[in-house]
Amino acid sequence: MSLETKERILDAAEGLFADHGFAATSLRQITAVAGVNLAAVNYHFGSKEALLTSVFEHRVVPVNQERLRMLDALEADAAQGKAIDVEDVVRAFVLPAFHAVEGFGQQGAKFMQLVGRMHSETNEQLRVTFLKLFRPVGQRFVPALRQLLPSLSEDEVMWRLHFMIGSLAHILVCTQLEETLMGKLAGGSDLVEALVQFNTAGLAAQAPAAVGVRRA
Repeated sequence: MSLETKERILDAAEGLFADHGFAATSLRQITAVAGVNLAAVNYHFGSKEALLTSVFEHRVVPVNQERLRMLDALEADAAQGKAIDVEDVVRAFVLPAFHAVEGFGQQGAKFMQLVGRMHSETNEQLRVTFLKLFRPVGQRFVPALRQLLPSLSEDEVMWRLHFMIGSLAHILVCTQLEETLMGKLAGGSDLVEALVQFNTAGLAAQAPAAVGVRRA
């Protein structure tokens, strides 16, 4: 079984899962679009669930690797005495996603459509599998942000990182909207910068008051 066969299966599955959802897509549909037999899917992936996981790993893992490389570079600069701030860390998280989607071409739009489906997926196991892909990144970015935001608890930083993931996914999914909806920020670099500034401000905001306590 060739690498080309595996890529065809991944692309076919990505498109069908994006268009119809996981439950409504059959392995036979995937094999028909990919031009392979069922044995090829079983050989490379074993099951439909494992195939979906591989689709996400195929796209998300390289993005996360680039995020960690950028964070490594920032931490190396900090070790040499160079000042880094929250905006630098946010940019290290956001930029690789935009670069990757641009590099994916037409398949990038399909993948982001699939990401949108995963955020509303009712199958909890699939949602957990998807979110697990971000665990290695969270384990590095949360401590990095806490060091820059010492007034925030680990839980607070974790939630704010989730908010950043949500806003990033929403913007990437919505890049196909008409410019009248996106406004003048429809251009790539302006959109990236707006998202970086928005999440930098959100991360650096004062922690909310304790439950049941109103601010004066």
